[in-house]
Amino acid sequence: MKIDVTALGGIIFGAICLISGFVLEGGKAGALLEGTAALIVIGGTIGATAISFSLDELKKVPQLVRMGMTRSTFEPIELIEKLVRYTDISRKQQPLALEPEIEHTDDPFLSKGLQLIVDNTDPALLRQMLEADIYARLSQQKMGASIFDAAGGYAPTFGIMGTVMGLVHVLGQLSGNATALASSIGLAFIATLYGVSTANLLWLPMASNLKNKAKHDLLMRQMALEGILSIQLGMPPTLLRDKLLSFIRPSSAPGSGKPEGISATAAREPSIEVS
Repeated sequence: MKIDVTALGGIIFGAICLISGFVLEGGKAGALLEGTAALIVIGGTIGATAISFSLDELKKVPQLVRMGMTRSTFEPIELIEKLVRYTDISRKQQPLALEPEIEHTDDPFLSKGLQLIVDNTDPALLRQMLEADIYARLSQQKMGASIFDAAGGYAPTFGIMGTVMGLVHVLGQLSGNATALASSIGLAFIATLYGVSTANLLWLPMASNLKNKAKHDLLMRQMALEGILSIQLGMPPTLLRDKLLSFIRPSSAPGSGKPEGISATAAREPSIEVS
């Protein structure tokens, strides 16, 4: 796993642009540092989000942040070549010959599928078990994204609350001089800035990042599932390659309801979506 330069760079670039724009308008960068506003917005957002989810779900937040800040391996061509090699071994020898490959596979889903082939599992049961695995993983990924979606919804609201609290304090000191009052009003609106900026630069983009990676993961698992089922059916390597390539290079033939070279049964994929 490598650092996701796009995600990290996007956060840094966005923050620099926001601060630079403020400074170019005549503001001082130090004025953006307001501890009270940060406490209200960040603390309130964390508290509201904690109410929305269970402790077990919240414990996964550090893992989710690490997932969002790292670049996951997405190599469909590499997966296709692996599956083609497996079907070649299975056809030339026998399904039991795939057992040594299980130990050399670093993908738990692929290992599980190969083990089911070696165990001569019924194809319908094999599909059912692997689809259940896909559903379970996708459910976890969607839950992780929903945590950041929730935080992105709460943050602007707490920003407004912080601003209102600041204005209430200002209105209670109307007897003060105009300069001090103007400064206090400016500080009050910092809370709104914190709420909107954290929502749109951190929480919501992180949720979108996790959803996008979940889609990539789902595609890889759907390809692996169809490949494993085809291996069990003894599909020739060339046909299997063409079938799996259709996942990333669909047929452009007009009126084609499914990729070329795939039967109606083989073309069926798990009806799983990432919302």
